[in-house]
Amino acid sequence: MALHSTAFCFTGAVSSYSHSSVKLSTHPTIKASSPLPRLNVRVKALPGDGLSETKETRESPLVVCFGEMLIDFVPTVSGLSLAESPAFKKAPGGAPANVAVGIARLGGSSAFIGKTTLFCFYEHVKVIILPCPKVGADEFGYMLADILKENNVNGAGMRFDPGARTALAFVTLRSDGEREFMFYRNPSADMLLQEAELDLSLITKAKIFHYGSISLITEPCKSAHIAAAKAAKDAGVVLSYDPNLRLPLWPSADKAREGILSIWETADIIKISEEEISFLTQGEDPYDDAVVYKLFHANLKLLLVTEGPDGCRYYTKDFSGRVQGLKVEAVDATGAGDAFVAGILSQLSTDFSLLQKEDQLRDALRFANACGALTVMERGAIPALPTREAVLNAIHAPVS
Repeated sequence: MALHSTAFCFTGAVSSYSHSSVKLSTHPTIKASSPLPRLNVRVKALPGDGLSETKETRESPLVVCFGEMLIDFVPTVSGLSLAESPAFKKAPGGAPANVAVGIARLGGSSAFIGKTTLFCFYEHVKVIILPCPKVGADEFGYMLADILKENNVNGAGMRFDPGARTALAFVTLRSDGEREFMFYRNPSADMLLQEAELDLSLITKAKIFHYGSISLITEPCKSAHIAAAKAAKDAGVVLSYDPNLRLPLWPSADKAREGILSIWETADIIKISEEEISFLTQGEDPYDDAVVYKLFHANLKLLLVTEGPDGCRYYTKDFSGRVQGLKVEAVDATGAGDAFVAGILSQLSTDFSLLQKEDQLRDALRFANACGALTVMERGAIPALPTREAVLNAIHAPVS
């Protein structure tokens, strides 16, 4: 259903922000990817798919995702300002929620913990609006809960807030390539998740606990985030971190850098972009291996650097390399990084030994790259997330 009215009344704080793309240098020489072979990927057996249903596939390891879930409003016509757009398409999203749904679509087992009723208006670039997962007790909050249920994501950790409503962000992509953001915050439900509301039993039975950094921006959700991650770590759960930098939401660039790095060394798996490397290292070359290794801490098992259509780089203690991406015709990059994360976590959750087997890890990353590539071919995040069958078909018969 399209939204045809753009008349709203808001009482929250408003901020705007313009951000230029980071210019990147040429790539260093590291292990290159060969043409895409048939892959050895691990998947959950589904009824009628011809795969044997072992105990492992019947009881797929759980990945719990902590963070924001929101409503994106996608302009039906690209290249126009928000004021000029004739209509908008509703599309549920939010980075951690995208990962949870992405894993479920791939045949895995996932759960989402949070409170969210956020709106996001954008043209080509998705912005997560506010930190921490909490859902307002309104129509959009219930709609988001239904989206999780429809996609077979465990929503037992989702909470509703009867007093808080939706935050709103407008995002446009100008003709010169710069992005502009305008936010309304009052605060919203997602900022209000408290430690006492956490479903610790869900967290501690997970194989992987995945989160971002937006939930670190304000209290009380910052304390809830830290408590959830500690409970997972103490239970032996693998921690997966995608910082998902959104500068306009932080008080300053320095606060953002400090906040993101404050939990850096607790993560076992970290996924970052080239722009985030430049930001965290204060302008250093994101394609220089020596720069990347500055972000590799002693307990880290895998550091992944996504490069959009060019694929990704991977770094472990023993090896590193690059895996090429799948070339497609991009419509909307929203959720591509989250689809990539869903792809690799769906593989690692069933076999952590991939981290010691470079060839098998590269296969898993080809699968993850294909997940991201397919997502950019449709508008919106969750609506565009691919199934396992679509990913395998794309790998063996590349789309364009």
